[in-house]
Amino acid sequence: MCDTFVALPPATPDGSIIFGKNSDREPNEAQALEFIPPKKYGKGAELKATYITIPQAAETHAVLLSRPFWMWGAEIGANHKGVVIGNEAVWSKMPLDKKGGLTGMDLLRLALERGDTAQEAMHVIIKMLADIGQGGGCGYHDKKMVYHNSYIIADPQEALVLETAGHLWVARRVKEIDSISNGLTIGEEFDFHHPDLIPTARKKGWLKKGKTFHFARTYSDWFYTTFSASRKRQCRSLDLLEKKSGAIDVAHAFRILRDHGGTDYSPDKHFLGNRICAHAANPIARKATQTTSSLVAHLKPGDFTFWVTGTSAPCTGIFKPVRFEGPVLPDSTDFGPIPGSSFDPETLWWRHEMFHREVLRDFQPRLQSIATERDELEQKFLSCGPLPSNCFEEAAAAEDRWLEKVRQLHSRRKPHFIYRQFWKKQNREAGILLNTA
Repeated sequence: MCDTFVALPPATPDGSIIFGKNSDREPNEAQALEFIPPKKYGKGAELKATYITIPQAAETHAVLLSRPFWMWGAEIGANHKGVVIGNEAVWSKMPLDKKGGLTGMDLLRLALERGDTAQEAMHVIIKMLADIGQGGGCGYHDKKMVYHNSYIIADPQEALVLETAGHLWVARRVKEIDSISNGLTIGEEFDFHHPDLIPTARKKGWLKKGKTFHFARTYSDWFYTTFSASRKRQCRSLDLLEKKSGAIDVAHAFRILRDHGGTDYSPDKHFLGNRICAHAANPIARKATQTTSSLVAHLKPGDFTFWVTGTSAPCTGIFKPVRFEGPVLPDSTDFGPIPGSSFDPETLWWRHEMFHREVLRDFQPRLQSIATERDELEQKFLSCGPLPSNCFEEAAAAEDRWLEKVRQLHSRRKPHFIYRQFWKKQNREAGILLNTA
């Protein structure tokens, strides 16, 4: 489960476009934060996507990606033209292709590698849907997890919402603020659509004679859309955007992605994945609801900065700036290699995960013990504009201090049994050994 939002002027005070996404997946599904430079390819070149091989473009853009370590595609990303995209799993009445095709994450990466603008990126996805189609298992351990996709696609000039149902699609231009989650949201008003969208609904009996076409109502799968709790999360992010309209900045985007719905939140006290900052908790409804990566984009014409955690849990992580200049990502021990399937202290993602899971054992007091320093550090990054490599270094040092700090705190409350057993299993499978004091 995921959440993506965008704000355009006049909702932003500086005339910029602000974009944010939390990628929610399985707890041990580490995400690789990586920079891929631009490349040129010879005639007949091919690329191996997650499941299939397709023709390669003659030239690809430089891209910043956050992707589950085992797949080719990405959950969130940006290119050097200032295009940024986040996808959402959605479920429709159209049939799923469980064996082949391009995953929604493959489509996202292809759009970034080949699109100069938000509209060009959207048309890359549309063409791939027509020529190849979307499909294939999208879960890490759960290979039966197959879905369709929706996207927010933005550049420094505009933003679009693109929603799909099989090979069919519909899109709208964002007017000021918008948010998507794990359900279809486009209704009666839209700006672009597949020519067969409405005829298909009539043919299948989903759109009754005399009724006005409403994409989400016509095409949504009720069961998966309802139990994804997407409506509650989307309404929450829209509410947080609306309350700050006219003053939405990068710092507010951080706050939205860290939102738990209240100051007294405890991750073991709710069943469904209905919070924006998501923490996995049970093997039934919240097995794949851990926020495993977050990104915020600040877009102006000719000037864009991407703020990344490179870690799970934005509430315990630190947003750090990345720009398409110089060494885009630091090549140092503060970043490390691409993470894999088990704990590796050399990697940024797994080092943070040790700290995050210590916090989960007594959530509120441990989170509050580091929240002030976390916010002050990010404010420093925002205000003085240090080099990105220095930010990664400072963030790594802060998380090392925080880990030792929370390990010294006496637990005031023990989470309930199912929650403890769930995380015990996750830690065992990942090879994480927590402090037993």
